[in-house]
Amino acid sequence: MSERRRAEIEAKKAKLEELRKARAERQRAETERRTTVDVRASPARRDVDDFVNELIGSPRRSGRTSGDLTPSESVPGTPALSHTIQLPGPTGLSGSGRVSRQSDFTSERLFSVTGTQSVSSSTTDNANEVTLIPRPHTDLIDIEQELFELPQRERVIYNKEVQTTTVDEEASQDYETEIRQRIAREREAVEAERMARDKELEEESVKLDQEIEQEIRELTEEERASILSAPEFLDFVEQSSKILQRALNDNYDYIRDYTIGAESGNDDLEGKRVKRVCEFFDERLGKHRSITDIDWSPKYPELTVASYNKNGNALNEPDGIVAVWNLHLLERPEFVFHSQSDVLTVTFSPFHSNLIFGGTYSGQILLWDTRSKHLPVLKTPLSAAGHTHPVYAMRMVGTQNAHNLITSSSDGTVCSWLVDMLAQPQETLELLHTGHNKTSEVAITTLDFPANETTTFWVGTEEGNVYQANRYDRAGAKAGLNQNDVYKGHHGPVLGLNFHPSIGQVDFSDLFLTCSVDWTVKLWRAKSLAKPSTAVHHLPPLYSFDEADDYVYDVKWHPSHPAVFGTVDGSGKFDLWNLNTDTEVPVVSTTVGSGRGLNKIQWDRKDGRRAALGGSDGHLHIYDIGDMAIPRETEWTDLQKVVGGMSGGSQSNGAAMEDPSRISAGR
Repeated sequence: MSERRRAEIEAKKAKLEELRKARAERQRAETERRTTVDVRASPARRDVDDFVNELIGSPRRSGRTSGDLTPSESVPGTPALSHTIQLPGPTGLSGSGRVSRQSDFTSERLFSVTGTQSVSSSTTDNANEVTLIPRPHTDLIDIEQELFELPQRERVIYNKEVQTTTVDEEASQDYETEIRQRIAREREAVEAERMARDKELEEESVKLDQEIEQEIRELTEEERASILSAPEFLDFVEQSSKILQRALNDNYDYIRDYTIGAESGNDDLEGKRVKRVCEFFDERLGKHRSITDIDWSPKYPELTVASYNKNGNALNEPDGIVAVWNLHLLERPEFVFHSQSDVLTVTFSPFHSNLIFGGTYSGQILLWDTRSKHLPVLKTPLSAAGHTHPVYAMRMVGTQNAHNLITSSSDGTVCSWLVDMLAQPQETLELLHTGHNKTSEVAITTLDFPANETTTFWVGTEEGNVYQANRYDRAGAKAGLNQNDVYKGHHGPVLGLNFHPSIGQVDFSDLFLTCSVDWTVKLWRAKSLAKPSTAVHHLPPLYSFDEADDYVYDVKWHPSHPAVFGTVDGSGKFDLWNLNTDTEVPVVSTTVGSGRGLNKIQWDRKDGRRAALGGSDGHLHIYDIGDMAIPRETEWTDLQKVVGGMSGGSQSNGAAMEDPSRISAGR
């Protein structure tokens, strides 16, 4: 499901939730309103009824019912007995001109008094005055007196606050009915509107539920299979799982207690031990394969690339594999590239961080791009124009704007390639030794250029000799192999050759190291190019390091310390040498992994603290040498003295090197 569709579903869910909340809020408000109306219904209804009754003249007054009426109120024109009425005319018998009577007397008791009261009356000109005179019980007599009704007067009704007139009863009833009908209609309209809103809300809720259910419905097996096999999904899983594994592989101890003193292990004793950082191995990729070459990325110090040869037990797998490993991703490689032939050498392009070059057993040169898939983006054709024999050596020379890839094969062919055009080599050079007693071909096993040099290079051969060669004709030397200067000292194929890096205040770029299957490592000084030999001249090594216990497969100078170099051999040992400390034995000798043979060593390009070691069992080991990678200021002058002493000894042994019978084989 796309991000856009997921966002739409979330928006619909939020809208549905808001609608439900709004409906619940309205229901709650309606319930509260009804409760309030029920609580206040009786007083409110009484207020309304009182108001309406007052308008239509209802007999209900001041909280009295119709049964509470006095006789005077029931007779039209008769004043209430609770009132004092002033009659016109002169004062009567009482002298006040009033008739007083309590309201609790009935009309019969008013007008028919027997045995308890006497009634007297007198007539004046305009009015009568009646006075009730109580008599003693002993004088009670029965008297019948006829009472004359007074003329009826206009009925006036007084209220504490409002004086109103008589309202027609029928009109008041119609008015009350109209009011009640209007209130009922308004209530019905409000109820209908509320019901319409609730219905609309319910319909919207059902619609949203259906849409959400449609979106999150259960997928069929075919749909699942199509999603899982989609390239976009596979790329997403690949990238996201790499990010997760990098985070999980972070070796930082989150529960470390800094109040506890750190234990000093053997690897850190006196700064003279190497420490294993990690080990890279993939059972599916590296099983039954050997690492043939290693290189570090020039841009990303955590990336290292390793090339692998064929797995004879897996016929359906690619013959050659190149894996890019990440120090923050231990379980699997960052990138995996395939080849139709064993990959014997590999290198990162120092000028393009995404490009990786490889030389194969079939003679092809391959170019992989980390932005592409497993297969190479460019490769050389299988033709006589390029290599037709295994390519064991490869170097990139030049600058950012003008650089070439130099490759060599075991038939003595050296080719120069433009990195963006591998259809045919830019230059081809055949190295031939015409004065050799067996064959003129030079079987190149390794190759290297001195620092800041792009035309002159040195090659190691299967016969054990080292030769100097030129890509072009130059003063005093022609292009091709220099047959007269032979660096002779090894008694087996030369497996590794490495020139000293140009670092520090003293230039040692004319020094180079070689290693061989004769269990030795030798230090050489390259002859000056300005003095070519006119006759065959054997150049002896400056020094021979004979402490190995097996074939020495590779040797490399340290990139920042002038006197340090490392070697790996067939017994699985990683030896670290420091010429300023000792020239007889290595300062550190470590057995790596299970003790299987180590084929390659490569220092990282950043500061040289880490060394990548490739094993014959397909395991790639990363070791840290700690402070031994940091040189002191006097290291260059000390090495100068050491090399000066070696040069004197090598000159005295020159005659011995000329006589093969005096050279002991092996160690």
